[in-house]
Amino acid sequence: MSKLLIALLIGIIAGAIDVAPMIIQKLDKYANISAFFHWVALGIIISYVQMPIPAYLKGIAVSLLAVLPILVIVSKEDKKAIIPILLMSVILGAGVGITTSKFAN
Repeated sequence: MSKLLIALLIGIIAGAIDVAPMIIQKLDKYANISAFFHWVALGIIISYVQMPIPAYLKGIAVSLLAVLPILVIVSKEDKKAIIPILLMSVILGAGVGITTSKFAN
């Protein structure tokens, strides 16, 4: 399987994991769709970024950089959402970093 396809699949899985609690909380469908595609894109981006650090740190760094614009928008309406968003970014970012380094190289 090609690196791009594997990275895409990893991103889809990460997106599903991120969106599952959002669906349970009955959050806006556009927020769910946005979060899902955010992780699909990050699956690809993280797998292609070259950084001289461990894979889990690369995933965390890229995911935190990518989530900054989202945090700015979300913090305007719901400051309580910042911590869960950051937490999921760290957890899923590390997971995507590790997984893509093992399977998408």
